[in-house]
Amino acid sequence: MSIWHGENRLPILQGGTFSFITPTLAILALPKWQCPVPNAPVKPLVQFHNGTSPLQMENSDEVWMTRMREIQGAILVSSLLQLTLGLSGLVGLVLRYIGPLAIAPTINLIGLSLFTEAGKKSGGHWGIAALTVGLILLFSQYLSNVDVPMVSYKNKKWMVFQYPLFKLFSVLFGMCGGWLICFLLTIFDVLPSKSDKYGFSARTDINLDAVTNSPWFHVPYPGQWGVPTVSFSSVLGMMAGVLASTMESIGDYYACARLSGAPPPPIHAVNRGIAVEGIGCILAALWGTGNGTTSYSQNIAALGITKVGSRLVLQTTGILMIILGIFGKFGAIFITIPDPVIGGMFLIMFGMIAAVGISNLQYVDLNSSRNLVILGFSTFSGLVLPTWFQSNPGIIDTGIKELDQLIVVLFTTHMFIGGFFGFILDNTIPGTDKERGIKSWQDKVQDGSKNMHDQSCYDIPFCNKVLKRFRCFQCLPFLPSYNTTQ
Repeated sequence: MSIWHGENRLPILQGGTFSFITPTLAILALPKWQCPVPNAPVKPLVQFHNGTSPLQMENSDEVWMTRMREIQGAILVSSLLQLTLGLSGLVGLVLRYIGPLAIAPTINLIGLSLFTEAGKKSGGHWGIAALTVGLILLFSQYLSNVDVPMVSYKNKKWMVFQYPLFKLFSVLFGMCGGWLICFLLTIFDVLPSKSDKYGFSARTDINLDAVTNSPWFHVPYPGQWGVPTVSFSSVLGMMAGVLASTMESIGDYYACARLSGAPPPPIHAVNRGIAVEGIGCILAALWGTGNGTTSYSQNIAALGITKVGSRLVLQTTGILMIILGIFGKFGAIFITIPDPVIGGMFLIMFGMIAAVGISNLQYVDLNSSRNLVILGFSTFSGLVLPTWFQSNPGIIDTGIKELDQLIVVLFTTHMFIGGFFGFILDNTIPGTDKERGIKSWQDKVQDGSKNMHDQSCYDIPFCNKVLKRFRCFQCLPFLPSYNTTQ
């Protein structure tokens, strides 16, 4: 829908984002949202195959639902900022002050801040995690240039063509390989059957109850976990994720346009794309996904490999994802993926996110001591301050509970700290636009707005002539008729 009608008309998918995970973990780390004590003497609601049970809590559904509603409310309200940035045209204005030295530590810290989660998952069985990493690297790097012969029917005749199968499905093949090994080790009872033994989390039969009890068909609906709750500290903390997601998406738009052969997106297309992503986050919050949405960088990489930039292909993909999402059993199967396999995937994916953040430094002068100081201090502070606050719970006591929560959430959100210091220092320490990378960054944006020879691909279908006919629409910065000279 966003590709066809509302967004910037680029062939790019929208999906869950890691940008919201860090502030989510910071919110759930607050004292009032910490999980109840394990092994409480209450009636267990779920039994494992061997008679053991997970956290045994009274009314356990309400325990996680209250937390889900808090995250829903935070994403719902904070996404209004992204919507406002797009509809008001503030994205173009903000880009004048947000340069690579603010973007790089922000996105870099998304990956670096999640290393503990990758360690927890992988620590269930480091051998399985290492195997998964090895398989993903094998398919994505060592076999990336190996094409597989495929058969297609085109122009009334059969044709054989070379398809980069391993490169396109490297993560899928790697995880399936790790999953298969865990399944065989479970079948032959090689892995321990007691939950307190090392390697138990690598079993594939731990969460079989979830597959058995899940319905065949389930249509999600708004408010299925209850009415979202809103607190000031959670909303402000989640805004750090919104800003990081916005900056990441802007870079994705230009990369996608370059790979698909389209001219650089003009300002109105960027504004509209950010606004529709805000709407997507609002819908995701209402439906209770526990996460927002953003542009998929992996989709852009696949576009460069396949050379397929058709909107119809992406629209068909979206429809298939919606259909598969209705089948409860299909989604429940993924719950049986062992933690070490997920941990191995995290090691690769989180590392890639950190590397994507660093790649923004290609625009700046890395021989400048000014830039190195800003980058080093903002990144290091983004690691030190949240770690210290997490290690000293209750250290903030202003006497105002809401203010305490606000300070804790902000100062335990790694990318907020890194992005904040990067933004302040980059805009206050003297430096030329070329040295800061601002000139190269802005040239990409301005080229899209000045290149008028072929911008029809960014027009809104069916109503473009009407929009350009009336003068009032020229004042709206998210429409193709927007006059940038005003």
